[in-house]
Amino acid sequence: MKTLLLLLLFCRVSSTVKHSLQYFITASSGITTFPEFVAVALVDGVQVGYCDSNIGRAEPKQDWMEKLFKDDPEHLKQYNNECLDSQRFFRDNMDDLKRRLNQTGEVHVLQRMNGCEWDDETGDITGYNQYGYDGEDFLSLDLQTWTWTASKPQAVTTKQRWDTNKARLHFNQNYCTKTCPNWLKKYVRSGRSFLQRTALPLVSLLQKTPSSPVSCHASGFYPDRAMMFWRKDGEEIHEGVEHGEILPNHDGSFQMNVDLNISSDSPEDWRRYDCVFNVSGVEDDIITKLDETQIRTNWGKRTTIIIIISAVVVVVVVVFAAAAGFMVHRKKQGELPDSENNVELSEGLNPGT
Repeated sequence: MKTLLLLLLFCRVSSTVKHSLQYFITASSGITTFPEFVAVALVDGVQVGYCDSNIGRAEPKQDWMEKLFKDDPEHLKQYNNECLDSQRFFRDNMDDLKRRLNQTGEVHVLQRMNGCEWDDETGDITGYNQYGYDGEDFLSLDLQTWTWTASKPQAVTTKQRWDTNKARLHFNQNYCTKTCPNWLKKYVRSGRSFLQRTALPLVSLLQKTPSSPVSCHASGFYPDRAMMFWRKDGEEIHEGVEHGEILPNHDGSFQMNVDLNISSDSPEDWRRYDCVFNVSGVEDDIITKLDETQIRTNWGKRTTIIIIISAVVVVVVVVFAAAAGFMVHRKKQGELPDSENNVELSEGLNPGT
């Protein structure tokens, strides 16, 4: 029954194609080994653009995005202006926060996560715009009232100042209803062959030590609408199984793993297990039998090859890690990006606050 429910859920998720445009921005102080400002743009979870305070310009991260910029120099100019203007915006607000909160000399991080999602079947658009400070929720934009919501007392002053800036709020509304959806649709058209492709992964069995769980690891698949689970005697199992998150690879594909604890099983019972992987758009599953001779490990009995599991883009990891504090907090409360939070992709172009 659990397997059937999972399959029904997977079919429901796969039946609707949603596209997303996301921006992750991190400004920091007191970290000498990291740029003071970093911005990453993603379409459908794939990094397409990047800028930081060291390079001072926007850089495309996909061939089709590079072609789009070449064919539309004005669009590239918008990104370059935003890269510079946002640096000033974040630096000014970081200085203001440190001054009001009487903070000096320590490491501080101001973050923004914003973007929009488009359902290309229903035409529905949703978005969000959230700020975090020092790893905690700080402000979020309420799309019903077009006002800011303070997540902690220290954010009330900023909320009041931003709420009185009508030009800035009007800009947010225009971006929500027009600019973000238009840009997202433009990117989906330009990168359609890349974004709507289907790629199968290389599935490997990994184990750190003889007593560690066996990890079924799939890398190189696309899109990220995929599932993987362990079976015993043909039936999906949940006891002793731990699912990992789907993570991006450097080439725009994805990876995931699911671990199986078999410490209480005899070697003769291993043959009863197999790992099943399926990605949206592909009818056939990839089934990998649990075979002791096929397990890769970095302990000397089987092989000396060290398996590098994570091939994630460094800058994406850094930005996601920086944003994780208030992302995780909001997810724990069940507050995923929805119609109550919307997009502001170019806050630096607004009047200062």
